[in-house]
Amino acid sequence: MTTYYIKADKFFYPYEVKVGGFLEVTADGKFGKHTMQAPENAEILDYSGHFIAPGLVDTHVHGYAGADVMDNNKDGIVHTMSDALLSTGVTSFLPTALTASYEQLRDICETIGEHYTEASGAKIQGIFFEGPYFTEKYKGAQNADYMRNPSFEEFEGWQAAAKGMLLKIAVAPERDGVEDFISKVTATGTKVALGHSDATYEQAVRGAEAGASIWVHAYNGMRGLTHRELGMVGAIYEIPHTYAELICDGHHVHPKACDILMKQKGHDHVALITDCMRAGGEPDGDYMLGEYPVIVENGTARLKDGGNLAGSILKLKDGLKNVVEWGIASPEEAVMMATLIPAKSVGIDDRCGRIKPGFAADFIVLEENLELSATYLNGEKVYSA
Repeated sequence: MTTYYIKADKFFYPYEVKVGGFLEVTADGKFGKHTMQAPENAEILDYSGHFIAPGLVDTHVHGYAGADVMDNNKDGIVHTMSDALLSTGVTSFLPTALTASYEQLRDICETIGEHYTEASGAKIQGIFFEGPYFTEKYKGAQNADYMRNPSFEEFEGWQAAAKGMLLKIAVAPERDGVEDFISKVTATGTKVALGHSDATYEQAVRGAEAGASIWVHAYNGMRGLTHRELGMVGAIYEIPHTYAELICDGHHVHPKACDILMKQKGHDHVALITDCMRAGGEPDGDYMLGEYPVIVENGTARLKDGGNLAGSILKLKDGLKNVVEWGIASPEEAVMMATLIPAKSVGIDDRCGRIKPGFAADFIVLEENLELSATYLNGEKVYSA
């Protein structure tokens, strides 16, 4: 590959939008500088009438295109899932595991830790454990038989198996020993998220004070807000310097509730996620989420037994577009919530989630209506709509 310059109407940088001009992509697949005039005789990639944004970052995704992290299938994670996510605009992701036994989660860590560099599509930047230290009342589509109090020894075993790739782990803050667990885990550099929880506001505050900094899919799987007990939702609203995951498919959370969250937290502390399961990008029908049968229809994935939402089939590119169409975010804010903010929330904004000289040229091309036109990885086109 030779150095080339992208011509486009807008370039979405972390804290500004550059209008017009050219963005350099170097011969080694990195972003260079933005300039209003390309050098004479430069190779030009003409995307006039389009916008250039960083590749999307999904920090909470269980599966896609028929693959699921809980299958613990190397090819399913590093090829099937990784490749197919490019069509959703995602260029970096955290394969996400569900509540399970220590041994099963350790095996998943070993598989990803050994093979994450082999990802042939979207880059595997770490692992997220959504569980197992949750409360049964808000188990969601997870197996309560494995839910238990947190163990730092278990975490150390998983992290060793993952070769340091376990970047985020979620807990319910009312569990016994959780504050000590959070403080020890965050001291290692891994982020702790709070969710699937019946915690009071005070319990949630103590979790945040111990070091937890992320809220698992805000509103879903947690005690709501009332005028006498603020609960987990109230804690999300009130506790500053924390990041709220948000599923913007129009099914998990009402658009107005999404709007309220963004007004309370600020768009710079809301991370758009998908919580997508294996049926993402697949036809409606019967699927499995972990150990549970799921029916996918009418834009949702629901447990066959009880009808609870069971992850989503959301594509992150559509979540980005939804919040703009709902009138609750500008295109600039929407891009930020799907790129920089999720990356910052798990500490990987030093390598992805932004257009910056020296960063890998992972980017997407958007139509003026924010539909995805193309995805680039290391400066090379890997998907075209």
